[in-house]
Amino acid sequence: MRDLDNNNHSVFALYYHLVFVVKYRRKIINDNILNRLKEIFEYIQPTYNISLQEWNHDKDHVHILFKAHPNTEISKFINAYKSASSRLIKKEFSTINKQLWKEYFWSRSYCLITTGGVPIELIKKYIENQGGEKI
Repeated sequence: MRDLDNNNHSVFALYYHLVFVVKYRRKIINDNILNRLKEIFEYIQPTYNISLQEWNHDKDHVHILFKAHPNTEISKFINAYKSASSRLIKKEFSTINKQLWKEYFWSRSYCLITTGGVPIELIKKYIENQGGEKI
């Protein structure tokens, strides 16, 4: 059974699987960039009542499993995260500017899926196995 959160008037378990793709599907995410992207996510998440559950990547995209509250404005969180992370990553890792010559790091689109009845452990396992060969 899922862990339920609560507030004064409700009990809930809201899990989302979010995928961000690098602009032009450029394969530029390495461990240093990934760690910085995760730090930025963890810095912004409390403002939006979000908690990170799982995080992984491939060279051109990031998978994120997070938990949210009913009052979370997810679209505002996504916009804030994409804007801040894009600006900071392009500033701190200036070598990627050759591959991403415009101001954007992320593609304009993203994939957001509610987890429904799928066991969270199954989704975590899927995200853990992203990016490269696992032996």
